[in-house]
Parts: sequence; C-alpha cells; structure tokens
Amino acid sequence: MLLLALDTATPAVTVALHDGTDVVASSSQVDARRHGELLLPAVDRVLAEAGLKLDAVTGIVVGIGPGPYTGLRVGLMTADTFGLALDVPVHGVCTLDGLAYATEVEGPFVVATDARRKEVYWARYDDRRTRVTDPAVDRPADIAEQVAGVPAVGAGALLYPDTFPDARAPEHVSAAALAALAAERLAAGEELPAPRPLYLRRPDAQVPKNYKVVTPK
Repeated sequence: MLLLALDTATPAVTVALHDGTDVVASSSQVDARRHGELLLPAVDRVLAEAGLKLDAVTGIVVGIGPGPYTGLRVGLMTADTFGLALDVPVHGVCTLDGLAYATEVEGPFVVATDARRKEVYWARYDDRRTRVTDPAVDRPADIAEQVAGVPAVGAGALLYPDTFPDARAPEHVSAAALAALAAERLAAGEELPAPRPLYLRRPDAQVPKNYKVVTPK
C-alpha cells in the first residue's frame, strides 16, 4: 500500500505519502490564497523526498472538507485527476476527522476550523477517532452551549476564545494525519466516504435571478 494524501480545505496546503504503516514523507504550507499554485509542487516534493514516482501510488486520500468552495475544490479535482490517471481508488476523509486524529486531547472535545463570515465549521468528538455529530457551520456564539466545558482544536477555536476558551493544537489539518487515519480505517475493512465535497453552504458566486434578457431586433 502506498497512499498519497492531500488536503486543501483549510489555509494549509498539505500532502503526505503513507505506506500503510508509517508516513514516508510529508509537506505542509499555510497560504489561503495559493492552493492551486502550491499543491502540485508539494506533491512533487513529497515524492522526491521519498525517492518514488507517482506511478508507485496505490490509492489517493483527499480531505473532503468542510471548507470554502474555492480552496476545497483544488484538492478534490487534483485527487480525482490522479485517480483517473493512475487507475487507483480515491478515498475521502472528513477534514475535521483528520484534525481530530492528530490531537493529543483525551476525552470529549470539539474541532473547529475557520469558515470565514464570522462562522466556524465544527463537529464534536468522543475521542480522536470517534465523531459524534455531523459537521456543521455556525456562528460561534450560537453554539456556545453545545461546546461549553470541553477543549477545542483548530484555527476556528483560536479565533473565538469567548466561545472556545480552551483552544489547543493543531491549528490546521495535516495530510500525514489524514493518511494515517485512512490507512487505519482501510486496514480495518471500513468503507471510506466518496471524494465529494462537504461545502455545507452555497458558494458566494450566484447566477443573477432577475438579469435582463437582451434579444436581437
């Protein structure tokens, strides 16, 4: 097994290789505006570090969000393209699950990433492997009672200390954690989600509803 994992659902552009037992190589850069520019060079860099070619990969793992529309689709389209070119399966993993898996928090906690618009993408976990609520997008003040009394992980938690007073690392997801979680679940015979985006809300760009139709005379 050689999994190529990538995620662009957060400001981190992150890539990793996992051989089914350990992470072979990884790369992460934080730049919310350059996902498209940074992702493929990161893939090349990780493959070079491992001394491998792309055709050695036996499966693709991609973070499916939730995340902003523009960044998230970069990773998903790249994963789909690799899967088609290599004729290998493409596995989705919730980005929040990857963040949860990387934390050292024990017991119940919350993962919250920045959803912009003064909102967070979030979910609650019993432990680093067990999510107990569906991913959601909300204003922090609106979920204060639901997240009270437990630690919180992620950049969204760090942005809103009034709602998440016990915010902890990691701030962004890493493909290394995403790959390790996917490898663990695959080894256990679990079926991973399809590589389809968890947007949770509509994109900013919309087709005008009442645009003027111009017809030739």
